[in-house]
Amino acid sequence: MTNTPGEYKPSRRDVLRPIEYVGGAAIAAIFTGLVVLITAREPVLALIIAGIAFIVVLMTLALLSMAIKPNAEETAEIDGPAPAAPEAAKPDETDGPAAPETPGH
Repeated sequence: MTNTPGEYKPSRRDVLRPIEYVGGAAIAAIFTGLVVLITAREPVLALIIAGIAFIVVLMTLALLSMAIKPNAEETAEIDGPAPAAPEAAKPDETDGPAAPETPGH
């Protein structure tokens, strides 16, 4: 599926990618919070550690995703529409045909 830069539409995977990052961070935070809750039996401490884990994992995933080189579709979306190429210089047709060059005149 090839799109011109003006009509770029992200795929479903591109649209859902941020939800994947937040979901992954939420799963890691829930796991960390449960481990702390089971070991320390302090619900407030478990919530604090789960919040910290959520933020750290989300920031790490965001930074790692920024390190990936964009593909052609992402580059087209970033750059916007390509500028129009200037037309090549054409001889003026109203002057008539060009005179042949004669040496010595």
